[in-house]
Amino acid sequence: MKRILLSLSVCSYLVVAGSMALAYQDQQSTKPVTAAAAHPQTPPARTGEQVFNDNCSRCHMPPMVIPPRITGTVVMHMRTRARLSRKDQELLLKYLAP
Repeated sequence: MKRILLSLSVCSYLVVAGSMALAYQDQQSTKPVTAAAAHPQTPPARTGEQVFNDNCSRCHMPPMVIPPRITGTVVMHMRTRARLSRKDQELLLKYLAP
């Protein structure tokens, strides 16, 4: 008898949980789609100057004058210190040594 009651209670729990999950899924699918959700905004393209202002200007005053011969080496070393991405490194290099 206990086994039957336990089986019935487990089955009823699963039925209720399943119906709640379906109701939640239906509710999520009927939400109106906003313009922001339909077209997620991509962040605007950054420039080398913005990368410099966001990262380098903490310690260095713009505009820095670095000889073009060593600009790549300096940017590479500072990339690790400032934890810049490869993309930011390239933008910064183009900004400092056009």
